[in-house]
Amino acid sequence: MQNLTDHRSNTISFGQKLAMSEAFKALFREGMVLVEEAAAYLDGDGRAQSKTLPRAEALAYASESMRLTTRLMQLASWLLLQRAVNEGEMTQSQAAREKHKVRLSRQDMATDAAMFARLPDVLRDLVIQSLRLQDRIVHLDQLLYAAEEPAPVPPMAIEAHFARLRAAFPGQTA
Repeated sequence: MQNLTDHRSNTISFGQKLAMSEAFKALFREGMVLVEEAAAYLDGDGRAQSKTLPRAEALAYASESMRLTTRLMQLASWLLLQRAVNEGEMTQSQAAREKHKVRLSRQDMATDAAMFARLPDVLRDLVIQSLRLQDRIVHLDQLLYAAEEPAPVPPMAIEAHFARLRAAFPGQTA
């Protein structure tokens, strides 16, 4: 009979199964198309539109476009890394070690909602699409790599340690 450890080593996580599925391939294509659309817009019509904006909106446009570009480059890097795993070019463990270079993190909009509403429609649409894609990729990343990263200490455990310290040193305050 197999022991529990052997059984765990033979299981495939939901995240791994999803990352190797047609859904991942669709996510990959969606991400790459979004990168191409954003680049074409920012280098073409977006550049022309930004020159016609009032000063405050032009500054917001520049901030949002830089944030958009950074976000999309992080997402594209992550997608390419995961595709390399799926195609057998690297192992999941190698990808976990390389992943720190990607710095995948949630990036919100650079401007407030009122200013964002005054930006060109195409830029707003690209930003919103990139935020949705980011949420999906960050979620998948957490499913795939959560076991690779140290688990955070629950707040209750920290409070228990403080309670022990207070009991050990009564009358002391810090």
